[in-house]
Parts: sequence; C-alpha cells; structure tokens
Amino acid sequence: MPIIEITSLDHPGVEVFSTLTEAQLRNRLEPDKGIFIAESPKVIGVALDAGYRPVSLLCERRHIDGDAADIIARCGDIPIFTGDRPLLASLTGYTLTRGVLCAMHRPAAPAVADVCHKAQRIVVIDGVVDTTNVGAIFRSAAALGIDAVLLTPTSCDPLNRRAVRVSMGSVFLVPWTWLDSPITTLNDIGFKTVAMALTDNSVPLDDATLMAEPRLAIVMGTEGDGLSHTTIAQADYVVRIPMAHGVDSLNVAAASAVAFWQLRVTQ
Repeated sequence: MPIIEITSLDHPGVEVFSTLTEAQLRNRLEPDKGIFIAESPKVIGVALDAGYRPVSLLCERRHIDGDAADIIARCGDIPIFTGDRPLLASLTGYTLTRGVLCAMHRPAAPAVADVCHKAQRIVVIDGVVDTTNVGAIFRSAAALGIDAVLLTPTSCDPLNRRAVRVSMGSVFLVPWTWLDSPITTLNDIGFKTVAMALTDNSVPLDDATLMAEPRLAIVMGTEGDGLSHTTIAQADYVVRIPMAHGVDSLNVAAASAVAFWQLRVTQ
C-alpha cells in the first residue's frame, strides 16, 4: 500500500478529509460517486466487515504500525496519507479519534420493500437532524432487535461522520434506507405504524394490543416539536411512554431505546 507523507493542507487527494462538505461527500446528483468518512479503527473495521469499500486512509504516523495496522492490512492498495498529529488536526478541523479516518464508497440506497422484506420491527426516524441522536438511535436499534431503519429526507444522514462515530458502527449493522412517502405506505407492506407522541388518545407503550402485532413501524419525531399532526393522524397507533414526577417527554434517542426494548419480538 502506498504511504504518502503530507506536509501541507493542500496535498492532492486529502480534500475528501478537509474541504468537502457533507453535502458534497454525499453527491446527490451522482450517488454512485458518493463518499463518507468513518473514524477510528473499530468503526472502520465494522464497516469493512459489512462490505463497505475503502477509498483512502488518513492516519497519524504513529498509528501506522499501531492501532491502525490491522485496518491498513485489510484495506488493500489504497492511498494512506500520513503526517504529524497537529497537521492532520489542522487539515480536518478536529483531533482524529484513535488517529485514523477512512474515506469509503457510499452504497446506493436500497428500496424500502427490500430493506423491510423480512422485518418484524422497524423504526422510522422522522425529521431528526441531530447527528448524535441519529447515531444513538442506530446503536439502540442494533442492540435491541430493530430489523431495519427508515429515515425521512428531512433527517440527518446516517453516514455523517459524527453519526457513524456515535453509533459505534451500528449504521453498518442495521439495514436502512430513505422513506420518501407517507408512513401510510408502510401499511401496504404489512406494517402497523406506531407514532410516539403524547396526545389525548395515546395508549401506553406496554399496551397488550401493541405487543400482539406481528409487524410494527415505530415512528420517532424531531428533537423539539416531535411528530407532525399529519403523521400522528396517519398512524395506526399513537403511543406514549408512561413516566413519573410530571415528566412528559424524553430525548428522542432515550425514548427510542425504551420503545425498542418494550416492543421487541421475544419469541
């Protein structure tokens, strides 16, 4: 593998780690040319295990024969850019987690029906824009038995660098895609929809009817306003998490973990 020592911030090939915005990395006009950034050897390893293809690595010099050695050995004949820690931090704008970043090919988004084909429990992330929350939801989804994740176009990209890091690579473990249609279309492929919202007609999360449903789509809303009135009206169930001490809501990431655990398939 070619190890390339960089001494300036404008070295050809490193722009993917520095000057390109998240929107440019996604390359919506040509999705087959899209790139995303995975950070830390552990997360990069999970991505490689899941079949994601590396483009190039940015690695602190001291990690080439250390923490990043196994990753480098697995990445084949791709460029490995290296340099001193202060230079790489100046290049990226942040200190590298465990000293290594990997630019990877962004796969084409699969069809909703394909992602949900054998699923019993899925989550719909509707308008959640905070990268930390999206990453945390994916991590809970992977840990607590969610079979697939759908995101509305107003939600944060799961392959955003921070979302990937917060998820600890769980974005590579759970099938996901974008949902461009109303949640009612999920009824057509066999799901009952569960809007997580506090309304006058909401039922508690531990309602026996919910637990008996063979296929559920759990719809989680935005950090501030929650789900829209339209989405709530379209849902088959409106569900609340019973809480104490007058608390009426949880952070969306925390609420999703509670919902995933309660509504998991236990057979």
